[in-house]
Amino acid sequence: MKILVTGSNGFIGKNLINKLQDEHEIIKNEWGMSFPSIKNLDWVIHLGAISSTTETNISKIYRQNLEFTIKLYEECINNDVKFQFASSASVYGLKSDFKETSPLNPQNHYARSKAMFERYVELRNAPITTHIFRYFNVYGPQEEHKGNQASPFTKFMEQAKTSGKIKIFKGSPKYFRDFIHVDEVVDYHQKFLSIDESGVWNVGTGKARSFYDVALEISDKTGATIEFIDFPENLKGNYQEFTKADTTKLWDTLSV
Repeated sequence: MKILVTGSNGFIGKNLINKLQDEHEIIKNEWGMSFPSIKNLDWVIHLGAISSTTETNISKIYRQNLEFTIKLYEECINNDVKFQFASSASVYGLKSDFKETSPLNPQNHYARSKAMFERYVELRNAPITTHIFRYFNVYGPQEEHKGNQASPFTKFMEQAKTSGKIKIFKGSPKYFRDFIHVDEVVDYHQKFLSIDESGVWNVGTGKARSFYDVALEISDKTGATIEFIDFPENLKGNYQEFTKADTTKLWDTLSV
């Protein structure tokens, strides 16, 4: 198959291309390049986005995460090209129910941009196969460049190596996330290339671990000490304390 991957130089993009390139013809696209040609493609896997949850340039977020995505999707519709879209568990917001049918409550502009495109797809009701994947907390190789937006696995390991200390927020033992390795995410993208059903799927493990638990794991491996730091003011009031994917639909789809 001939597949366009946007965000090809990003964390998940690099891992995905490494997985697919032996069996498929891959076309890479990054923000700033010319708008890609959609003709004669089988799939577009749209990963490219401003992923920082603390980005303050609102126009930049919506220009790239929403306007570009809509244009890309419309071109797929016009050319009968199937579409996979990387959404986010952040669309759920401050809640403890993580079913695909649950009401959304995004708390930042990144999450809102994802939720708005999901709504666009719902209203558009296009005839092409469309997969929306709500990623939970993805971690693994190739994310070192993400800096403060990298997963705690990467951040804590880097801190342990450079300073011998792992810095975590006060209260981290009560903050839980569904952490999923990037290899699993890539596998789901690949498996869904043979599925024509359209819809929204959670992409997570269905298990939750605390940030403190991750810090302890890295500490045990490296001998680094754990240091608690103040919780950032800019995150207070809109920080997800708990995420855990309901993976029922994911496994039901793949078991058919």
